[in-house]
Amino acid sequence: MAILTIARQLESGGRDLGREIADRLGYELINRKMIFEEMRSVGDQWEEWARYFKERAPNVWERHDWSYQGFIALTHSHVLNHALKNRVVIMGREGNFLLKKVPYAFRIRTEAPMPFRIERLRQREEISRELARLKLEQVDEDMARSVYLVYGKDWADPEEYDHVFDMSRQPFEEIVAFVQEALLEKDRFHTPEARAILALRALAAGIKAKLVIEPTFSVAQLEVAPKEEGLVEYGLLVKGIVYNREDIQRIEEVVQRMAGRTPVEFEIRYRIPPRLSNWQYK
Repeated sequence: MAILTIARQLESGGRDLGREIADRLGYELINRKMIFEEMRSVGDQWEEWARYFKERAPNVWERHDWSYQGFIALTHSHVLNHALKNRVVIMGREGNFLLKKVPYAFRIRTEAPMPFRIERLRQREEISRELARLKLEQVDEDMARSVYLVYGKDWADPEEYDHVFDMSRQPFEEIVAFVQEALLEKDRFHTPEARAILALRALAAGIKAKLVIEPTFSVAQLEVAPKEEGLVEYGLLVKGIVYNREDIQRIEEVVQRMAGRTPVEFEIRYRIPPRLSNWQYK
């Protein structure tokens, strides 16, 4: 069945929309809080990283920290695994970008003018309008920066979504009805071929998360990407740089075990660790 993803400006009404659609259609609502709590099963430190980056973008040092890369990889893996269940509403920016070109996913963004959002936040948190405005501006800035750092995209670009709703200009019931109709239309595209594409993406994300959070691997760079052509899945590409030659074989073994019958192509190279390299040239 169809999948709904909702990226939202804070206090635009996207959370209310997601809950309403889930209730009416019997969909499961997947939010960031749920994802973060699931990370606890992997390790408490990952849940802590998730909560740390919930409302802020990483600084220049944090974005290159391997813990941040692990947090991103785990988040992507959890989101895609939930998407595989179908009949889900995925709240948060990740779903929109991870499910791009999945034919049975309806990817939307909710937004609203600042005065509309200020009033909603002011009433919910009982704060002044000025404080509400400052908070919203900071969240918008952090969100836009985070999306650009992870996906290289403009979070506010309407071309990145199937539909953008200004929640202040259209009655809520009309928006709900529109989304319901769109999901029914998307159901037609839930085919074995389309599902295979999503399954391949979930597999790639799961493998990357496994490799990134493994503390014994000396990985400097890593990419695990599905090899797709239209709606045909035909394998995975694993590219990376390691600082220990033995890790090449170890990584290949882990990937092959997780991939099963899925064909895998490897492009993993060894590189001398920076400190050792500098010492050699002194």
